[in-house]
Amino acid sequence: MNVNLWSSNTPARFWLLEPGENGQPIVSPDDWLQAVARSVHVLELPQLPDTIEPGSYDLDAILLQTLGEGQFGPERWRLGATRRAYYTLKPFLPRAVTRMLRRLTSRPMQDKSQLGWPIEDRYARFLWEVAKQILVATGKNSLSFRNFWPHGRAYALVLTHDVETAEGQSYVRAVADLEERHGFRSSFNFVPERYTVDEALLAELRQRGFEVGVHGLKHDGKLFRSHAEWSRRVARINDYLHRFEARGFRTPLTHRQPEWMQDLEIDYDLSFFDTDPYEPMPGGAMSLWPFQVGHFLELPYTLAQDYTLTSVLGEETPRLWLQKLEVIRNYHGMALLNSHPDYLREERTRAVYVDFLQTVKEKSGYWHALPAEVAAGWRERGKSRPTLPAGRQGLERSESQGFELETEATLPGVASPGIERGEIRLRAGVLVVAPLAGPKVEADMQPVLGREVPVRP
Repeated sequence: MNVNLWSSNTPARFWLLEPGENGQPIVSPDDWLQAVARSVHVLELPQLPDTIEPGSYDLDAILLQTLGEGQFGPERWRLGATRRAYYTLKPFLPRAVTRMLRRLTSRPMQDKSQLGWPIEDRYARFLWEVAKQILVATGKNSLSFRNFWPHGRAYALVLTHDVETAEGQSYVRAVADLEERHGFRSSFNFVPERYTVDEALLAELRQRGFEVGVHGLKHDGKLFRSHAEWSRRVARINDYLHRFEARGFRTPLTHRQPEWMQDLEIDYDLSFFDTDPYEPMPGGAMSLWPFQVGHFLELPYTLAQDYTLTSVLGEETPRLWLQKLEVIRNYHGMALLNSHPDYLREERTRAVYVDFLQTVKEKSGYWHALPAEVAAGWRERGKSRPTLPAGRQGLERSESQGFELETEATLPGVASPGIERGEIRLRAGVLVVAPLAGPKVEADMQPVLGREVPVRP
């Protein structure tokens, strides 16, 4: 396993604290190391010791165990013999039979899961604890960081769809119409060689403000059967990525092999998730935010898939989605939902999805964006700060909130609005993370500022 695929996702690069008045980092590398060492217990990973002397651990090992899913063993990315046999037989089985088998096998996987579900917040609590330890180590009452989302929005909301069959493709326009009526846009990922992709539909979706992506090649469960098979297929996948003007990709069945996937010519990927015990490769990366996997940015889905919610669990309302949404909001994370036109054709699943959209529409404080926009914005956040227009040195006092806000200009080519400052501070031993709203935030989209998220001592 190439740990370097995840090694750039350090807590320092996550928080992006503002430098001091002299332009130098306020926090030294040693302070970061010690803060992480004092916080690692929050992860409760069996492969790491419970007590670690400050600075004596390997940060790459922690990132490998969490974002790299190393906690699930050395054969993490290899399907078992039973699964491989199933995908050999699957083309000869009626779809009703395959759906029944999935329901029957999902429950046992959920019982064996090492992660919490639907909420697994240990990695989030770890990052919060690191920030708390940094404040303690530096003796600061507060520190400024670069907001996760534009204009101080509390969280990001991303809608995606995998179009698995020709029947699903025939329902794409209906899904797009439904979302437009509620003021949303989404991405649709198509399977190039399972059915004839309607390229006129792709052009129409792009023209209407939706996004188009690629969803594997054949959706037959054999994409990662061997490296030779992968190598034969990835060249064609890359051709379709360019042909469809797609910047993103999701593997079918969320089968994944991150080292092999470096061959993909993509900006971002959607194949991983924070926690999901119901997938053929159960587990998760534990992250509520985008993270780097080698050369591409990963946007993990963080809300249960529609099929899991309605067909496996039998839910008739979006309550689990909405409960998780509040957790994501509290941590200022990314709520990314993956649903399927194939299943949204069914009245029961569609009703749950519509209920979700209607409820979310009434909420405030989120940044609704397409996956490509989120990927561009997250990358832009990590770059060096731009110069303000007309040479302004944008330190402005926000009297209403009682702390300082540095306003930045939007960089050329960034799909998202500008990035402003947020603040972390301690209040009675609790870490408070407060994104600050910029001057252009609409009145009905103001985030809830200063929401407190308890951190275990």
